[in-house]
Amino acid sequence: MPEPRVRQNYLAIVVAALACFVFDAIWYTVFLQQWLRGVIRTIPDLKATGVSEYWSYGIALAMAMVMAAAISCITQLTGAQTAARGIRIGFLLSLAFVVTAFATEYAFEWRPQLFAINAGYSLIGMSLMGAIVGGWKKKTPAGARSAQDQAAMAAK
Repeated sequence: MPEPRVRQNYLAIVVAALACFVFDAIWYTVFLQQWLRGVIRTIPDLKATGVSEYWSYGIALAMAMVMAAAISCITQLTGAQTAARGIRIGFLLSLAFVVTAFATEYAFEWRPQLFAINAGYSLIGMSLMGAIVGGWKKKTPAGARSAQDQAAMAAK
């Protein structure tokens, strides 16, 4: 049976998502006042919605895991699994899909300050996840051999 091309390292995905989540907290703490002005809200406005902040944090963490898994998959499908390739894939995916979507939305809403904050977070956060999932390869179980190794041994 052929070896699968994509071998997800679920621990690396969770660690990458957590790293991005921590980066998210730092990024938006640094840019909190500018972000609040960009969304035309205050902290009391956000608290008055009645939505638990833990709900928002849970969604953010779950979506980071989805992104980390996608970055890992695409990194493996496009070549060697390395931290550098992971960074490049994370950056390009963010640039191609997230940043372009924000740019289109903010062009109509004319919120350039918010664009810079959110797009910057996406570019750096997805690159960070790419570094982790790209550089942290799943180990082959002891005694297991890849299809290539088995074919090479059979040819001898």
